[in-house]
Amino acid sequence: MKKKLIYTLTLCALLLVSCDDTTDTVGSSLTENKDHLKIMTDTFMVSSRSIVADSVLSRNSIGYLGRIKDPETGAIITGNFMTQFHLQDDYKLPDENDIITKEEDGIYADSCELRLYYRDFYGDSLATMKVTAYEMTKPMEEGTIYYSNYNPEEKGYIDESSFKVSKVYTLSDLNYSTKDRTSSSFVPHISISLNQEYTDKNGKKYKNYGTYIMRKYKENPEYFKNSYNFIHNVCPGFYFKTVNGIGAMAGVYITQLNIFFKVKKKGKPVVVTSSFSGTEEVIQKTVINNDKKSIEKLAGDNSCTYLRTPAGIFTEMTLPVEEISKGHDNDTLNTAKIVLKRIYTGANSKYTLKNASRLLLIQKDSLYSFFEKNKLYDNKKSFLSEVKTTGNNTENSYNNTYVFSNISSLITYMKKLKTEGEKSDAKWTTNHPDWNKVVLVPVSIRMTAGNTYAPAQIIGVDNEMGLTSTKLVGGSANPYTPIKISVVYSKFSNK
Repeated sequence: MKKKLIYTLTLCALLLVSCDDTTDTVGSSLTENKDHLKIMTDTFMVSSRSIVADSVLSRNSIGYLGRIKDPETGAIITGNFMTQFHLQDDYKLPDENDIITKEEDGIYADSCELRLYYRDFYGDSLATMKVTAYEMTKPMEEGTIYYSNYNPEEKGYIDESSFKVSKVYTLSDLNYSTKDRTSSSFVPHISISLNQEYTDKNGKKYKNYGTYIMRKYKENPEYFKNSYNFIHNVCPGFYFKTVNGIGAMAGVYITQLNIFFKVKKKGKPVVVTSSFSGTEEVIQKTVINNDKKSIEKLAGDNSCTYLRTPAGIFTEMTLPVEEISKGHDNDTLNTAKIVLKRIYTGANSKYTLKNASRLLLIQKDSLYSFFEKNKLYDNKKSFLSEVKTTGNNTENSYNNTYVFSNISSLITYMKKLKTEGEKSDAKWTTNHPDWNKVVLVPVSIRMTAGNTYAPAQIIGVDNEMGLTSTKLVGGSANPYTPIKISVVYSKFSNK
């Protein structure tokens, strides 16, 4: 009983120690010889390299649109995106008798537009850009896996017959006054008019796209019963493609299809809006085009390692599992900590890409299945670290670092995996060359709204689709202090 109590207390103390900068005095500070518990510490080298990530799973609530030139590499990065539209269940238009905008052949829309709302953007807000909005010929389907290099044109989502509209724009829309643009109520957006004549897939012509939507409702309200019916019978969605310009990229968080028409209220005409939004309830996918030669050249720099998004470069690390385990078969591995230091890129530009804010550490063999199965990190086989910064305090050993405080469970799992594998296959390690490798992946997280009674919870971990560039200490020709993993073992002695 006494041994169990001492062991429990010691483990609690170890958890506190694992948050410290060093483990140099952990053995003497936790226990005395009479407790018969031995604490040991050690450090091991970790090797790393950059690996090119040709594409990543595109599951993100933000659609990236634009084209920029990376000041660090000169690489051109283009963002396009596909979106569908959500509507409330049992959506209804006003009664036809109340709609004023009508002709002999039926009701119509005064006007129609697409609005792409964005919060954040990269680059020059006055850069002249051109986008083409294509109505898709078929909907994206739930359960289909879309990667960031997915080509909607090659896959038949748009073709020469697709309805399309182009728009030249700047993110600082000078059509609005400075007063309007700086107002707290103003939400930055890109507006694309859909007021030209529209022809549906059956060859029927309409005054504009909004008129098409309104008359489809009149023909069959069931098509508007839910988002699925609407997407499969009325509007499959739109693909937004950057066709000209360079210097700006916006993160679009809501795409709205707005229809304007007049109704009669109290005997007077009133303009009303019917809106359909591209939100998390429906599919939205970003399509990324990277300069492959620039990415490969960067990944070939062995004096460091890189993390580049979207879909550019990850960092692979080989964990010294065998060295950590050697001579400790009867010991408990309590903690295993890695601190990854960032390096200043040297790029001197106000448009230098920001550093990744969150990194996921995951087994290399699980890299794709983790995102495809929409898993959450569990701090057992997958771990999350947010960058730690302390301003200009360069004396702090954690300044500008990513810290994984304890990946001991993963080390233990990898060791067990190898041991079990070799029992039935003498060439197991040869056949499983990535058994002790992990990958660092920049990610974004999705959270619940949270309130006083229910704190916000993480509900999704996605590949980071925004523009980031991070340079880490590491690589086979690393000129800096090597990456180390610090470990703490414990065991009860027989004395």
